[in-house]
Amino acid sequence: MAFTLYTLIQTAILCTNAVAVLHEERFLSKIGWGVDQGVGGFGDDPGVKAQVLNLIRSVRTVMRVPLIIVNSACIVLLLLFG
Repeated sequence: MAFTLYTLIQTAILCTNAVAVLHEERFLSKIGWGVDQGVGGFGDDPGVKAQVLNLIRSVRTVMRVPLIIVNSACIVLLLLFG
């Protein structure tokens, strides 16, 4: 398998899919990264944990429809060109 631009794009899509399917109650709360974790006070700088949780929530919210479209396009490309 060659190291191409398509392979890099496919890797990014797979990683984004992995972040998008993380479930807060089933997985993240078991490792201590639940909804109530990482909440700081007013005026405090958010820590790394809070920023990662925010990124996961954002990816799940914003990237849902674009991921469906991009995954469908990748499946069609793989079916057409192998």
